[in-house]
Amino acid sequence: MPHLKPPHRLPDTTPAPDTDTDRQVEPVPADTTGGDADRDEAKAATAAERKETEAIEATGKTGAAAEPPAPAAAPVPEAQESPRTPQAPEPPEPTATTETAETAEPTTPLTPPAPPASPPGWFGWRRGYPRAARYVTVGTTVLAAALVLFALLVPNRLDRLDVQSFLRIPAEGVLVAGLLLALPSRARRVTALVAGVLLGLLTVVKFVDMGFYSVLARPFDLVLDWSLLGGATDWVRESFGRTGEIAAVIGVIVLLVAVLVLTALAVVRLADLMVRHRPTAARTTLVLGTAWITCVTLGVQFTGVPIAAKLDADLVGNRVEQVRAGLADGRVFDRQAAVDAFADTPPDQLLTGLRGKDVLFTFIESYGRTAIDDPAMASDVDAVLKQGTSDLDAAGFASRSAWLRSPVTGAGSWLAHSTFLSGLWIKNQQRYRSLTTSDRATLTSYFQKTGAWRTVGIVPGVRRAWPEGKYFGLDHIYDSEHLGYQGPYFSWTPVPDQFSLEAFERLEHGTKDRDPIMAEIILASSHNPWAPVAHMIDWDDLGDGSVFERIKKEGKDPKEVWKDPESVRTEYKNAIEYSLHSLVEWVERYGDDRTVLVFLGDHQPVPTVTAGSTSRDVPITVVAHDPKVLDRIADWGWADGLKPADDGPQWGMDTFRDRFMTAFGSGAGD
Repeated sequence: MPHLKPPHRLPDTTPAPDTDTDRQVEPVPADTTGGDADRDEAKAATAAERKETEAIEATGKTGAAAEPPAPAAAPVPEAQESPRTPQAPEPPEPTATTETAETAEPTTPLTPPAPPASPPGWFGWRRGYPRAARYVTVGTTVLAAALVLFALLVPNRLDRLDVQSFLRIPAEGVLVAGLLLALPSRARRVTALVAGVLLGLLTVVKFVDMGFYSVLARPFDLVLDWSLLGGATDWVRESFGRTGEIAAVIGVIVLLVAVLVLTALAVVRLADLMVRHRPTAARTTLVLGTAWITCVTLGVQFTGVPIAAKLDADLVGNRVEQVRAGLADGRVFDRQAAVDAFADTPPDQLLTGLRGKDVLFTFIESYGRTAIDDPAMASDVDAVLKQGTSDLDAAGFASRSAWLRSPVTGAGSWLAHSTFLSGLWIKNQQRYRSLTTSDRATLTSYFQKTGAWRTVGIVPGVRRAWPEGKYFGLDHIYDSEHLGYQGPYFSWTPVPDQFSLEAFERLEHGTKDRDPIMAEIILASSHNPWAPVAHMIDWDDLGDGSVFERIKKEGKDPKEVWKDPESVRTEYKNAIEYSLHSLVEWVERYGDDRTVLVFLGDHQPVPTVTAGSTSRDVPITVVAHDPKVLDRIADWGWADGLKPADDGPQWGMDTFRDRFMTAFGSGAGD
């Protein structure tokens, strides 16, 4: 009742527990006077207090906005028989307040809200769609395994890329799998990550090799070939425009990053999978290792391809040797360049057999043995050479032909030119730079040294500063900007060959009261991609070259041509025929009894055209009106006419300089 006082309580001498550090409730002392019911009620009350305390603490930690629970009425213990024997507190007598509380509407328990659970896996999608998530997990693992297997087994040449290449056991994969199974957890993940990155880098090298084999028929040189990448982007821009160049560069960068990242993640994922299924992975690795050793021992093959593969180990070994050779090549080349049989020859004894002659060294881009020997184009090119021989003979000219072996194939014309002129084997960019910064004399600079010739260069493929021209001993250089050409480019080719030769006639050869000329002439119309190709027109109609606008529009689109290898071969043949026609007609039209023409190819075309041929031979021909000129090389054994004999002499291109200077030097042929 409201007027009743609460029962009297004994003072509580028990210290209050520290709820922040210890939420344990003091045990209730045994009741010696009350019954089991009293003890149960006391325990229930104590437990209720503990739950309320914990709820308040939890609410405070989670920051949930909840009203604090009402304080529980402290139980009043009964009078004790002895102050030394505390008794369990007696539940209070029901009062009006408690009765009102009992009859009132029950309140909601003050349970703090649970903190929001973080979504497990893929932002909760994995829990919501477990079956689909499992499919994705399995699919990702399969893709990771396929990527790693591809990286281990993919060859570095497109012509070896077939299904059989991937039906092999990679030794490197078996060894790495065994290593990962043996390592502890942390070391395993680090090793897997490093192995994945290295595998990605090796895959990138293979991709680059594919490009180099497709153009240069050799792998990428990790020491000497970096400068060629800039030339590759220039070729793409000139062939497919600025947009094509940008797209190609972006594509290469994206591919590089993607390969490195994906191979690293794939190896890490497979390593984790092997550890989760260690017994199965260990047995599989052991079986594959045993199978690899057995296949190596017995020489097991499938369609001619060995089942046991160690492609990557061989590739790494070859690259290590290549790097060593590249680093030592500079010293080897310096020793070779120091030897020059004509360095001390007096100028008045040099090239005496050609005094008073106009000597023209003319390179026909990509004019290789394939153009003459390949059955698909041999008949047409042979007809051009036979007709040219007949026409020149009618004009009073005779000719002799043979073969030279070029240091390059597919591309790298400047390396072939410098090999031919210097008498040294210039097989890479490092040698080229060493040569052009040295005092080694070239065939052209020896002509300049005599003082008996004006030396000029007709180089329509040069579109920027070319300081090397001074090294080659050229008094004057006519690049694409100084030939007077106002017509269109033909893909990479800035100036059609017919116009280049006509410009040489107008600017140098046809001038009056001139000195004898020694000219280096580059005919570039047969340069890759061979579309569109110019064709011969009347020499009197050339003008400033604007007439070629119509001819270019009539030509073919290089992007369409390169969709079909046979179309590429056909257009290559057409380009070679155009260059030969231009040169022969120029000699017929402007040649005289002083003319001595040496023309040759610089290298074979790309493998798309050579169709698997490994030959590096190029034709070379000497044409002269004066029979005494050819008499001096009679002992060379070259074939008559513009076409070399199939079994004709085959010299290294680096040997021509010394042979030529010996044949036409003082006392030779007398």
